[in-house]
Amino acid sequence: MAEDERAGELAPPSVPALRLRGVSKSYGPVVACDAVDLTAYQGEIHGLLGENGAGKSTLMRILTGLVQRDAGTVLRHDEPVEIDGPRKAAALGIGMVHQHFSLVEPLTVWENVILGDTGKIDRAAARDQVREISLRYGLPVDPLARVARLSAGERQRVELVKCLRRDPAVLILDEPTSVLTRAESAELFGVLRRVVRAENRAVILISHKLDEITAATDRVTVLRGGKVVFRSATAETDPRELARRMVGREVSLGAEAAALGLLPVESLGTEETGTDEAGIPVSPVSTTPALRLRGLTLTVDGVPVLSDLSLDVAPGEIVGLYGVEGNGQSALGDLLSGLVVPDSGTVEVSGRPVDPYRPGALHAAGLGIVPEDRHGSGLVLDMSVAENLVMKSLDAVSGRVFLNRGKARALARRLVAEFGIVTPSADTPVRELSGGNRQRVVLARELSARPAVLVAARPSHGLDVGATEDMYRRLRDAAAGGVAVLLISTELEEVMTLASRIAVISSGRITGVLPTVEATAERLGMLVGGVAA
Repeated sequence: MAEDERAGELAPPSVPALRLRGVSKSYGPVVACDAVDLTAYQGEIHGLLGENGAGKSTLMRILTGLVQRDAGTVLRHDEPVEIDGPRKAAALGIGMVHQHFSLVEPLTVWENVILGDTGKIDRAAARDQVREISLRYGLPVDPLARVARLSAGERQRVELVKCLRRDPAVLILDEPTSVLTRAESAELFGVLRRVVRAENRAVILISHKLDEITAATDRVTVLRGGKVVFRSATAETDPRELARRMVGREVSLGAEAAALGLLPVESLGTEETGTDEAGIPVSPVSTTPALRLRGLTLTVDGVPVLSDLSLDVAPGEIVGLYGVEGNGQSALGDLLSGLVVPDSGTVEVSGRPVDPYRPGALHAAGLGIVPEDRHGSGLVLDMSVAENLVMKSLDAVSGRVFLNRGKARALARRLVAEFGIVTPSADTPVRELSGGNRQRVVLARELSARPAVLVAARPSHGLDVGATEDMYRRLRDAAAGGVAVLLISTELEEVMTLASRIAVISSGRITGVLPTVEATAERLGMLVGGVAA
């Protein structure tokens, strides 16, 4: 598809802060960036959109000196430059805040901010500098606070302070709101606007959330398959067109809203919510919950991460557990995976208590899990697709003593076909699969064990639109087949699209449960902050 450029009504400044011309990068036969042109102007926020594999990350790694381009030119103030490493990028005034935090948790805020400095460190001056930058940019954070004790929003501020301290003229932000509430996101973009306008900086904003791009940027460029397929003044386009350019086909903003980072047009939830004898919100779908959590409390390294958490999920129901990252969701996922045991409280599956101290008890009781960290705890990357698929169904593919490899391969081939796993063969190591196909392997393995309960923790994290749509369809199909689904997510669009009820978690406890038909961004935001709505 030929590049489509729309000038719009926004007149460009005379001199760009950064310009890329014909930048290309290949990894063997795979072309990651194909003759990409991109211009970022001073005093503007430039949105960069694209699915997974579109070339966004490679392009930014070239700009920050982590990857060397094969062809093309990078110009700073219209002068060609060579960026042979991160130090050169910093010297040229290019800074980046990455999607995944790079902070050292045991250290304080000011210690993290100055990491990488050389020579003698003036501690008092460093702390004062962090305070000054924090106040100047409206990023309140205590220089003496331990990073391990900070919320996700506060950590994002630290990353920004760390970057702004180096005074970048070009600031690259990679998915900066993925762990923030809507209020924190709005605050962040307010700060960006002030920085851009007052100090004439250029910002490149990478995001998959179309509402963020349309609300926060001045211009937008869309990559697909490593090529620029569209660029426009943001005011001259809309989410529907951006979605079509990004995916390469017409999309339904109703059915695909969550995958595109937009709130759904209409909610799927219809049920009313009652309470049990203990006052715990329950679903009317069934009087016997498939998953029943009561009074779960967990302390890690002396810090409470779950506090008297109680929740029910009925057969055939999808309940969304929503909250900002770092409020106990990961701990609950680890607990339901059997990786940690609670200090107190009970877990029941299909009406039967499960002994959390017995290895494999949760799986044996009928609980399947798609973990948040599919690479670390969901898959064994060096094992084959087949081995990963059958590891929870060994009874079905074993003989009297040894694994029946014929049965294992047959089961694996069936699951590969049924779940649309794209792989050269069932013997291919899982690490060679794309992120979407790795997630399909996890889901196929868990659902093939016919669980009564499926816990899906951030199931679409890192997936592109197509893979996200497929994941959502599989979860809905599982629920339609009678599986109780607990969806743990930090994405408001995701829970409002999939769940019939939304439970909000804040500081390790459930602060409220709402039918999705009664949920609004405002009410959920209050509950996320620990305020009754």
